[in-house]
Amino acid sequence: MRCAIIHYHELALKGRNRPYFQNRLVRHLRLVLKDLGIRRVDALPGRIRVIWPEEVPWDPVKTRLARVFGVAHFSLAHGIPLSPDGNLDEIKTAIGAAVGTLSFETFRVSTKRADKRYPLTSLDVDRAIGAHVCAMTGKRVSLGTPDLTIDLELLTRDAYFSLGREHGPGGLPVGVSGKVACLLSGGIDSPVAAYRMMKRGCRAVFVHFHGRPYVSRASEEKVRELVSLLTQYQIYSRLYLVPFGDIQRQIVLGAPSPFRIVLYRRMMMRIAEELARKERCWGLVTGDSLGQVASQTPENLSVVEEAAQLPVLRPLIGMDKLEITQQAERIGTFETSIEPDEDCCRLFVPRHPAIRANLDHVRKIEREFDLGALVKQALEQVGLVEAHFPPRKATPTVAVG
Repeated sequence: MRCAIIHYHELALKGRNRPYFQNRLVRHLRLVLKDLGIRRVDALPGRIRVIWPEEVPWDPVKTRLARVFGVAHFSLAHGIPLSPDGNLDEIKTAIGAAVGTLSFETFRVSTKRADKRYPLTSLDVDRAIGAHVCAMTGKRVSLGTPDLTIDLELLTRDAYFSLGREHGPGGLPVGVSGKVACLLSGGIDSPVAAYRMMKRGCRAVFVHFHGRPYVSRASEEKVRELVSLLTQYQIYSRLYLVPFGDIQRQIVLGAPSPFRIVLYRRMMMRIAEELARKERCWGLVTGDSLGQVASQTPENLSVVEEAAQLPVLRPLIGMDKLEITQQAERIGTFETSIEPDEDCCRLFVPRHPAIRANLDHVRKIEREFDLGALVKQALEQVGLVEAHFPPRKATPTVAVG
């Protein structure tokens, strides 16, 4: 029997709550593999087993499992009935047939027993299987850096062996930590921030502020693509598109130039918070990295955060640009993020922005604006886009204001 054996790490530390986390992971695996015809996902002691039809190739299954949060590592495995008296002949035959076609010089056997009542210890099995492979192939054992590792897992009634291990993203299953609203700019940083929160079990709702009618739709199309990429990790996403150009223009006409960026971001926080509450999100997520640009100085971060009542989460705050870029490359968002666009963050930007804004002074400036009316104006024009994985027919933008 061909199957995938999936191991988790962090979930195993959840004590009495482990069944809840494990069930959420099993549910997510079923959903992400559903269109491949795979519906057999079973929770076994300390691991999860996925069984699929023979006509389904391994590569698409492997690609999807590698994006499921909660999966530490997994492997293509072969199942064999386990003899309760410790007879390993059937296992030896199966492993011998599998390794006989491979090219390697050194190997090791790594056995795990889920049921400690089995009459042979893990070391006994390692030695027996290793001796068989040595006699059959003439290859030698290396416990340090072998060319081939034969993983063998002994459960109560079945044994599973595999000849290679794939890495998963780790973390927690999406959804176990509630929902957060992620401000997505279209740059390199904010998609990575969203990814890191998703890895901690949060379901991300995305909010993008665009500069129309003063710029093209380039940033919107780019953000749609980023959301599509990130949806591979959480199956379903909602993207709110907020027209921000007119609000920026009003701020430009009524506020001192150095404080525009702080005022823009405070207004974004207020609007995003309203959308977050509508979606029952418990926090707002930004791609801020301390000191990276003028709006991310300690003083300006504090002033911007004060505009929101929900917690503001900054998963990249201690990372530098190189670290963020490397993670963007790993998760597949970097190439899209560096495509040119006309982002609202570059619209009406002052030459010399304030880097140490004072909260009392900013509040005094804001008294010249009807903040509630500006928030209402934005919410009345918001568009909503839904994204699914596996992809469905292109979803049009729906006005939700």
